[in-house]
Amino acid sequence: MAKDKTVYTCSECGGSTPKWQGKCPHCEAWNTLVEGVAEPAGAARHRFASLAPASEVAVLADIDAADVARTPTGIDELDRVLGGGIVEGGVVLIGGDPGIGKSTLLLQALDGLQRAGVPTLYVTGEESGAQVALRSRRLGLDDSQVKVLAEIQLEKIQATVNAQRPAVAVIDSIQTVYSDQLTSAPGSVAQVRECAAHLTRAAKAGGTTIVLVGHVTKEGALAGPRVLEHMVDTVLYFEGDTHSSFRLVRAIKNRFGAVNEIGVFAMTEKGLKGVANPSAIFLSQHSEPVPGSCVLVTLEGTRPMLVEIQALVDSGGPSPRRLSVGLDRDRLAMLLAVLHRHAGVACMDQDVFVNAVGGVRISEPAADLAVMLAIASSLRGRALPKGFIAFGEVGLAGEVRPAPRGQERLREAAKLGFSIAIVPKANAPKGGRAAPRELEGLTIHPVERIEEALEVVRGLA
Repeated sequence: MAKDKTVYTCSECGGSTPKWQGKCPHCEAWNTLVEGVAEPAGAARHRFASLAPASEVAVLADIDAADVARTPTGIDELDRVLGGGIVEGGVVLIGGDPGIGKSTLLLQALDGLQRAGVPTLYVTGEESGAQVALRSRRLGLDDSQVKVLAEIQLEKIQATVNAQRPAVAVIDSIQTVYSDQLTSAPGSVAQVRECAAHLTRAAKAGGTTIVLVGHVTKEGALAGPRVLEHMVDTVLYFEGDTHSSFRLVRAIKNRFGAVNEIGVFAMTEKGLKGVANPSAIFLSQHSEPVPGSCVLVTLEGTRPMLVEIQALVDSGGPSPRRLSVGLDRDRLAMLLAVLHRHAGVACMDQDVFVNAVGGVRISEPAADLAVMLAIASSLRGRALPKGFIAFGEVGLAGEVRPAPRGQERLREAAKLGFSIAIVPKANAPKGGRAAPRELEGLTIHPVERIEEALEVVRGLA
């Protein structure tokens, strides 16, 4: 019997090579080639014929561009991340660490949709129907009418979807699904890519919204080739520590809504519950102001949130450390250099530790001013005033640059009772410190340079 030919496929880009190599010749990633069985030439010839229907050329101005209709899932935080609800024919990919709550959230969403009269289907490839039923009882979903199918073969799943015609179908997970047209094992790059392509085409043709659950690698990225993210309409990531009760769902890609939008959930005995005021999670409860603490108004998608930045400056000896959790470490080193050069605050012989409370990751440069004020506060041992917030980007020349959507940040701070704000001059309300009615009670100090911001803080202290 002839031996099956093998091929090595890259788990990052999906490229293949006949021989194993340490580095992928296509994307130059190291140690990503996985051995698999080569596909027969005859089987691959007509496999994608059904995925390319003929279409006529149309003029852009003649195409109807009406807004897409959305169906709310009944979970407000999930609807926020999706852009208002699920879209007919959309494909959503949701990934996260094992046990973080992906299946729990989707089962709750399907139950809410089913109770609202929307036909649903839950396809489980990792659990049996009895295990799904046990979870639904545990979540308090009594008399749930969600239809469940325990199947991992792609062709049977497609036949069931065509027969049942659900409005929303969840595939949990895409790594367990396999197609008879390929000889490789479930979870391989070829199987994941092919199954996702067929399910995506079925969603577009039949109008069923498909939700794919994806595994993640030890680096936190979705397992399989990155082409999987390009096939779907929306990519959601579950974030958070499994030892904490709070979870974040972040939109990395969304063709029907804003990207980098986040939803905040709390894990309870009855499943995941949306958190209406997420700023309370990321603020420490100090009875009195403490040195090294500064509150930042950051922007996650369309939502302004208050996050506490904590800094600890301590004597470090000949080799001082610079460590940041939730912030970019290279940017921290740059801010320390700007602080020394333009404000005269030297930390070259000090250990500097910076932390964003609550496990949130902040990537926007608008956190610069809050980080620098927290470092200066810890170094001098003087706490910032009570009810103090700051935001703004700091350049290498020491200038304080404006942050996008500054008025929304100020309104959020005023709504939560903060009274003092240091902001870039371009973000201050027009007319100086005379704040609009929604900013009443908030004293705003506009600054143009970092030394000016430190001088304002000294005057407030």
